[in-house]
Amino acid sequence: MNELNPTSSRREFIKTTGRVAAISALAGVSVPYVHAASDDTIQVALVGCGGRGTGAASQAMGVKRGPVKLVAMADVFEEKLNSSHQGLSKDHVHMDVPPERKFVGFDGYKNAMDCLKPGDIVILTTPLAFRWLHFEYAIKKGLNVFMEKPLTADGPTSRRMLKLADEASAKNLKVGVGLMSRHQRALQELSHRIHDDIGDIILMRGYRVGEPVAACFSPRKPADITEVAYQISRFHSFIWASGGCYSDFNIHIIDHLCWMKNAWPVKVQTMGGRHYRGNDVDQNFDTYSAEYTFDDGTKMLLEGRCMYGCLPIYASYAHGTKGYAVVSKSGDCGMPSSTYKGYKENHSKSKSSPPSSTDRAKWPAYMGEKAHYNNLLWTSDIKGDQTNPYVNEWNDLVDAIRDDKPYSEVKRGVYASVVTSMGRWAGHTGQEITFDQMLNDTHELAPHVATMTMDGPAPVMPDADGRYPIPQPGICTKTEYPMT
Repeated sequence: MNELNPTSSRREFIKTTGRVAAISALAGVSVPYVHAASDDTIQVALVGCGGRGTGAASQAMGVKRGPVKLVAMADVFEEKLNSSHQGLSKDHVHMDVPPERKFVGFDGYKNAMDCLKPGDIVILTTPLAFRWLHFEYAIKKGLNVFMEKPLTADGPTSRRMLKLADEASAKNLKVGVGLMSRHQRALQELSHRIHDDIGDIILMRGYRVGEPVAACFSPRKPADITEVAYQISRFHSFIWASGGCYSDFNIHIIDHLCWMKNAWPVKVQTMGGRHYRGNDVDQNFDTYSAEYTFDDGTKMLLEGRCMYGCLPIYASYAHGTKGYAVVSKSGDCGMPSSTYKGYKENHSKSKSSPPSSTDRAKWPAYMGEKAHYNNLLWTSDIKGDQTNPYVNEWNDLVDAIRDDKPYSEVKRGVYASVVTSMGRWAGHTGQEITFDQMLNDTHELAPHVATMTMDGPAPVMPDADGRYPIPQPGICTKTEYPMT
């Protein structure tokens, strides 16, 4: 999931998820799917009712080629499900989620998908550790899928997801992945022209440096919540649940820069550390600096930081043999994108005023002078209903369903997740990590998600002081943190 609302304080625990509901009385009971009226309504089930899941459900119900109706919801936290339902109900009429189609508990994903018919859509926005499990059941039910990034945080689940991607395509299922940069129209246009404008790409830079957001840092677990519930509610703090803040926060910039390069890096080295962290017990570093290398020897630099009081930068750039490009002006894929000759943004106006439209003899000299003071080659100009990439990705998915076009973003989503995870792993171990090494690693971070319960053990457990194992670069070099 990608929680959209930052926490107000790195020390404040999210109290709204403090109470964990018991497994729904309907869990495990077969619920007949909802029959649509005699029209072309696409029905949707939401599995994972956090901020990103709620946003995805809202965008699904607002597609151009509707109607799309939300008919079932599932989450392990009853409060989160009810809050999501209440918020969506205020803004959407395309909802029909009565109490009997609200499912609480680890089996809720099955109950929610059982309410759909083949060809409907399930939204999978739980923490990533559960992604393969839920995707596997969606394929079994013949459902189209929208799933949130990242998709994986380790080698075994990455290979599993690639296999499931082939199975979904074999059944002609359409699958979208929430790497919305690929649906940002300015970036789409830039991807077509970047090499003509700036030449061969030789260096790329990405920055996600700002204050702590969401649940990247966490205090000790309160006494009134189970270990599993605490870690799921604070999923950004735990590598098994989210890939940590490195994976969850940086994947968009990593993905769209690799898209501009039209290649995935083959290796990476990363540095990072924990600084002014007080009593925080999460597994994250708060600074990361990664140098990715592509097969042709060119580099991609990625800087991530979650720290108060420091210079904020949230943007990405590409440098070529003839010039450079602003890929994302701000945020994960913020417009406008632009290209420049040379390596400086120079927006200075010509010192001369433009000649009159009838004085043609002076125009060539004026344009030459203007070009000297302005290196801009192109800037994106996206208007109207194409400006929101979150909306675009849903319109593109539903278009593929309605037109029965092949559509699967899973393999690209897995590769982006692998590239992100290898950067995280390199920083946490202090070693150089290759793409093949990351993809083929045998250690699974959360091998028992299919049988997980709220009262059972979590994939990582605290010590007697309530602290979780953290990375020890150069000391713990085979795994990301000491294993018990």
